[in-house]
Amino acid sequence: MSNSHSITANTETESQPVASSFMKDFLSLIKIGIVNSNLVTTFTGLWLAFQFTNTNFLHELDLLFFTLFGSALIIAGSAAMNNFIDRDIDPVMKSKKGRPTVTGRFSPSAVLMTSFTFLIVGEIFLFMASTSAGIWGLAGIISYVVLYSMWSKRKHVSNTIVGSISGAIPPLIGWAAVEPGLSLGALGLFLIMFAWQPPHFYALAMKRTEEYRAANIPMLPVVKGFKRTKVSMLLWVILLFPLPLFLMELGTAFVVLATALNVGWLVLAIKGFKVEDDIKWATKMFVYSLNYMTILFVSMIIFSMFV
Repeated sequence: MSNSHSITANTETESQPVASSFMKDFLSLIKIGIVNSNLVTTFTGLWLAFQFTNTNFLHELDLLFFTLFGSALIIAGSAAMNNFIDRDIDPVMKSKKGRPTVTGRFSPSAVLMTSFTFLIVGEIFLFMASTSAGIWGLAGIISYVVLYSMWSKRKHVSNTIVGSISGAIPPLIGWAAVEPGLSLGALGLFLIMFAWQPPHFYALAMKRTEEYRAANIPMLPVVKGFKRTKVSMLLWVILLFPLPLFLMELGTAFVVLATALNVGWLVLAIKGFKVEDDIKWATKMFVYSLNYMTILFVSMIIFSMFV
């Protein structure tokens, strides 16, 4: 590293764009946004398990590191594998043409090597946290790479629901690192994440309907149209209402806040049947879903400190 630095020191203005471009491509390959958002839910599961089992996290910093670093690696590795699998359809989709697997900046063999390395090392760290965390990590990898990316995404209109399984597993990994047997609270986190994802991703799919149509991906808006998609989004939002009750240990204030968030999302979902601009409404639904998840999971951490 030091030799490389000395060689490039005099050509900083030329090399800097290359370096920044490589980093940008790398972060795109591992889908850093997805890694970060899933780490939030992993940490929440970990934190709640610490709180509910009266475990002082300061005495378990190694466990914290193993779990979060291992989770980050398997999520990044799975994302890289998804890019490898989708390199034939991504060029058709405008929103994904910048991926390094499309531009050719990363070769397929390099992507595979990166993916497998991250997955293997990540699993080692998770098994160091607990056997249960490692097993849930494997379940997450299989559900995302095999069940979603390789199987349902291209064949079934229910692909988003299948993909929601993997997206709901990170909080279980966090919880299982502390309490391998899990508990009702862990189930609540899983169900909330599972039910949240369809309306979140259907909103995004509505915005990218023509891209998915061109790529021949059977997303719900492509196969059944916007009206049917809106009905499905409404039903999933309604399904969220009883789920905060699984986390009653967080107190009544949390349940009230979660219910208020659900009511807000329900009102917006109902308005979708009267709007003239479907894409504008879908954008609002997508933004609301992001704020919903951020507020909900941050509030879980905060309320857990007072129970």
